Amino acid sequence: MKRVMLACLATALFAGEALAVEVMHWERRPLEIPLPVDEERIVTLDRNVRVGLPQALANPEVLRVQSAGGVLYLKAFDPFDTQRVRVQDVETGDVLLLDLSAGEGASSEEILVLDSREASPASSSSGSSGAQVTQASSSSKDASGSEAQHPTSTPVPVLLTRHAAQSLYAPQRTIEPLRGVSRVPMRLPESLSTLLPSLPVTTTPLGAWRLEGWTVTAVKLENNDRQRAFEMDPRWLQGEFYSATFMHPYLAPRGSMEDTTTVFLVTRRGGLDRALIPLEEADDAEEGAS
Repeated sequence: MKRVMLACLATALFAGEALAVEVMHWERRPLEIPLPVDEERIVTLDRNVRVGLPQALANPEVLRVQSAGGVLYLKAFDPFDTQRVRVQDVETGDVLLLDLSAGEGASSEEILVLDSREASPASSSSGSSGAQVTQASSSSKDASGSEAQHPTSTPVPVLLTRHAAQSLYAPQRTIEPLRGVSRVPMRLPESLSTLLPSLPVTTTPLGAWRLEGWTVTAVKLENNDRQRAFEMDPRWLQGEFYSATFMHPYLAPRGSMEDTTTVFLVTRRGGLDRALIPLEEADDAEEGAS
């Protein structure tokens, strides 16, 4: 799916508090990203991704990686030399390579990654487009007095997922304003036993947000097995979902630092309560599979 990244850049630069943003262009060459120690660095990719870590960085005591709504949250706890990290677009399968390193004195400013293949066609009109987005982000109404709308270049499900992830886990100052979004009641039980019936996990709803007929619901997943780790694969989920985005690629055994993650489930024309499979149907499906 083609994305126009200029709107995201303008919003990051001009919306609310002026924050420093380093722009990097993906041109099929690995992007060098130095990380400060004990300080989080945010990398915006504007696409749902899965992250593959080399063995040297797979230890959560060395590097914490959280991926949500097209944003990577990277925090190094110890210095380390350059390591290559593979980032894959969940929708297209495209692979982006990051050369991560960590050390004292590295910048902590946010990074926005632009795909040159997508930015180039729009470069001739980037000046006027940027001005329009800046105006819309600094005021809730345009010159005619009507309510300004959020940029349409990014699909609503992506916007919602990113907003939900930031609302739950990002520092308050980094939450991007999203016009028209509202937090809504979930109407769900405390535990969703039919969401992942084949895995020994506890599923706890955290919150739900709605925009233009779309709803995203955040659900906490906790591994109850002290011996096994599980890869987070959307095919394990039971229900009618438009998309599912996991904050981590796997769940570590219970008792470890990474035995908990969050999945963001996007539904259309209704909340998660309507998308889940009834208990009796889930039991029948599990019996049929066995």
